[in-house]
Amino acid sequence: MTRHVISNVIGFDDFPFPRTHRGDVRVVGVVYSGARLNGVLSGRVRRDGANAAQKLAELVAGSKFAPQLQLVMLQGIALGGFNVVDIHGLHAELGIPVLVVARRAPRMGLIRDALLGRVPGGRRKWALVERAGAMESAGGVFVQRAGLSFDTAGDIIRRFSVYGNLPEPLRVAHLIAGGVGAGESRGRA
Repeated sequence: MTRHVISNVIGFDDFPFPRTHRGDVRVVGVVYSGARLNGVLSGRVRRDGANAAQKLAELVAGSKFAPQLQLVMLQGIALGGFNVVDIHGLHAELGIPVLVVARRAPRMGLIRDALLGRVPGGRRKWALVERAGAMESAGGVFVQRAGLSFDTAGDIIRRFSVYGNLPEPLRVAHLIAGGVGAGESRGRA
């Protein structure tokens, strides 16, 4: 049996924003073909909204990169605060796998409490988090996945992680979002 190697991916991260910000938050997606950066996309999602999966699907499907893309990577399951991405819905809409990556295991109890106690639509958002499944340790990070096996997820993490444990598409998306959004990139990348 031949193994299909995923080499064309897009990694998304959101721009930094102040706590008091309401409205839309910019997101950036970087497109990689193997080790080569091939392009950049940007769009917006609603702060603490419910449109992240829809907006990402529109960005990806409407881009010139769509025919080659084989995977969507996300730095965390939510963008723009608590705009939780329906990873299974995004996978179904685009027909390609979705891989959520986090540097460390999130404190799910705190997330649940925040969603259920303080965020509009929190029950539906918490259901999306639960549906995404437990975070699994793979390649020095934690992942959730839709449309790909655990072994394939680990292989992708290892192949795309050049400078540390974070895959390059997410590392570069983070740098671009921070640099453009705040004037210079900050924190770990």
